[in-house]
Amino acid sequence: MSEPRDEVDVIPVGAAQWPLIEGLFQFYVYDFSEMEPVQSAEFDVDPRGRFGDYPYIDSDWSEPARIPLVIRWRGRPAGFALLNDHSHSGLTADHNMAEFFVMRKYRRQGVASAAVRQILVRYPGLWEAAVAARNTAARAFWPRAVTATPGVRDLTILEGDGVRWTGPILRFTVDP
Repeated sequence: MSEPRDEVDVIPVGAAQWPLIEGLFQFYVYDFSEMEPVQSAEFDVDPRGRFGDYPYIDSDWSEPARIPLVIRWRGRPAGFALLNDHSHSGLTADHNMAEFFVMRKYRRQGVASAAVRQILVRYPGLWEAAVAARNTAARAFWPRAVTATPGVRDLTILEGDGVRWTGPILRFTVDP
């Protein structure tokens, strides 16, 4: 029997698939809400019970460096990744993992790691992946997932400056 990680596909999508990413984005923000102090107004829902929409939606379809991807397991939506060329370190980068989400039911099954490998191999070059300081699970996940990807070299982990970013910033190169 195959492992869950063997049945992962990462698919570039167009604007017609935005409702799927938008729906999954609600769960993504919900997961972040548990990391926010209760007295903070960040990650609160609106009067309809929804978190805010992704602020760069229009840019994802108009800027070539922005690449929206859907992660599927056996054809079923399991998450998303949104790439761009923004740098949290202030240095140049070809690609940045702007947002990455895998639904809880697919976590700890190898699905997220398989998705990261597919993404990095498909888009070689100089990468950044910034991890929020308060996201302890992601802080453990990202270095493992990156170093397990074939063709990755020169991994350095910088600490954000507290202005552009608070938390570790992984910088690495993926060879074609």
